[in-house]
Amino acid sequence: MGYPTKIQLIKRIKSEQWYVNFPSAVAQAIEFKQGEVVEWLIDDHQRLVLKRSDDAVVSLKKNFRRNNLKCIW
Repeated sequence: MGYPTKIQLIKRIKSEQWYVNFPSAVAQAIEFKQGEVVEWLIDDHQRLVLKRSDDAVVSLKKNFRRNNLKCIW
């Protein structure tokens, strides 16, 4: 299922900033942390890839395994 999102542009005298807001459901599914730094990669003119740091992913995998083991027992 897709989540339509509007791109926002704020123009200033000497610069401009583009904003993309994540819908809450997407941010929660990805388990973003406040202040987390991510990297955008351009795949082609239709796709952007959001890359997380290895540390962020490792901690999520540890928590996922721990939570799944609790559910089994």
